[in-house]
Amino acid sequence: MNCIRSITAIAALLALSSAAAAQTIPDNVGKSSAGLPTQLQNVGFEPQLNSQLPLDVNFRDESGREVQLREYFGRKPVLLALVYYGCPMLCNQVEMGVVGSLKMLSFNPARDYEVLFVSFDPRETPDMAAKKKAAALSRFGRPETAAGWHFLTGKEEAIHAVATAANFRYSFDEKHNLFAHASGIMLLTPDGRISRYFYGVEYPSRDVRLGLVDASAGKIGTPIDHLLLFCFQYNPETARYSATVLRIVRLGGILTILTIVVGLLIFRRRDVRAASATSRPPLHGGSQQGAN
Repeated sequence: MNCIRSITAIAALLALSSAAAAQTIPDNVGKSSAGLPTQLQNVGFEPQLNSQLPLDVNFRDESGREVQLREYFGRKPVLLALVYYGCPMLCNQVEMGVVGSLKMLSFNPARDYEVLFVSFDPRETPDMAAKKKAAALSRFGRPETAAGWHFLTGKEEAIHAVATAANFRYSFDEKHNLFAHASGIMLLTPDGRISRYFYGVEYPSRDVRLGLVDASAGKIGTPIDHLLLFCFQYNPETARYSATVLRIVRLGGILTILTIVVGLLIFRRRDVRAASATSRPPLHGGSQQGAN
């Protein structure tokens, strides 16, 4: 057993020495493990539903303008991803996953929701953010939505405040000049509370759509979306939406009862019309003829 543990530890340390390994924790899981190398032991992503993000912290947007996080909240839900723009692998996958998932939706940034990328590397600049935004918009293919995409950089204090509220923990590997971090995104309510989160680098468009409708408190989405929300329930442990069998059964029972009631009403109306027609006296026509 000790031999196996030693081999496992050596393999983990060898993996850490590569650039890719310094990017994430195993299996994209939110919780860190005591069995991981020191650089990864404090890495994790475990958001708390309904937690409030600090909206008064200052950042700079991709144009270099100083902004408060509050500017992106108030009316629409917000998709938030914590990344760093110099990341050689994982963060690019997160960004591509976000673009790919949102591209499948009929909802549009700026009109229905806001997309917010925040760099947790205080050394990064608005120029780097601007290049990331241009690349994301190019892949998204809807240039008219540019006002809904935001790529921010900031100082350590502001980054720490947001990361702490999101329970997003990362560490810096000075030897390789890389950050070790987990991957995932959050959906926030218009007032800045964590509504939903998804782990990994691929986000099913159905889950993201339901999450946006949920986070918006029903302000966006179609009646079909709201019906799906009734049948699907978010599971924080799996960070996914899954069908709720009991709700589906109840909905099926309600629809069955409504169908029976509507059918009875239709047949009842036909019976009334038929009875009314048979009881109505016949009309006599024609002119009277007589002899003069």
